[in-house]
Amino acid sequence: MAMRKYGFGQSNSDHTLFLKRRMGKLTALIICVDDMIVTDDDKEEISRLKDYLATEFEMKDLSGLKYFLGIEVARSKQGIFISQRKYVLDLLAETGMLDCKPADTPIVQNHHLAVHLDQVPTNRDCYQRLVGRLIYLSHTRPDIAYAISVVSQFMHSPSEAHMGAVERILRYLKSSPGRGIICSKNHHCRIEGYTDADWADNVTDRRSTSGYFTFVGGNLVTWRSKKQKMVALSSAEAEYRGMAKGVCELLWLRRLLGEIGYPSNSASDLFYDNKAAIDI
Repeated sequence: MAMRKYGFGQSNSDHTLFLKRRMGKLTALIICVDDMIVTDDDKEEISRLKDYLATEFEMKDLSGLKYFLGIEVARSKQGIFISQRKYVLDLLAETGMLDCKPADTPIVQNHHLAVHLDQVPTNRDCYQRLVGRLIYLSHTRPDIAYAISVVSQFMHSPSEAHMGAVERILRYLKSSPGRGIICSKNHHCRIEGYTDADWADNVTDRRSTSGYFTFVGGNLVTWRSKKQKMVALSSAEAEYRGMAKGVCELLWLRRLLGEIGYPSNSASDLFYDNKAAIDI
């Protein structure tokens, strides 16, 4: 209500995003619980907005964005780099794995993790807490998205084998705690997506896993790996469902960019490698 009262409109694509246009310039404010980020190409408007928010709420101005909810932001001539290095190191310290042997990959190939009747259980609260921490870390680490989507499937009944998979993710993080995402200026705003899927790879219920990642202006912006809700009867069906998710993400990005003043005038490319799904 306070933002609408000041002239901001709530985005239809992201309800945590509020936008205001004035004299051809845009002010954007995004909220996460009681933290917010404000960006603008009008310095006077930012100053007025901060004064207004100070009268409505108890707040503290932390000036230029450097650290936000565990995410570190660094700027250079190459662009803006976001990472969670401190978050990773704190997590390794809390789990006693700062001195562990690093792993080359976040998960074993052909892992075949599942729920078995004779499995040895592990501490469920500890498992759920660790996986929850890793899920938040995936905001800046697309390289662990698939591994996290696998271990998060066993939150209700984790075993020692599942905990071993979580520990491998931690050992992989030890090898590259400062890895993150860089956003650079590439003089275009093309929207592109890549999707893929396996078929019936889950040992327990034979459901497939699909994933996508998208680029805007040559920069990686969104990614996801998730088990499909239904059993696919063929590889073409599993791959086609993966493509559908990728298309939905591209359409959402097009709407969002249009709202902030960067409408896409050209088609968005979706890249895939399954001929049957492409033909469909």
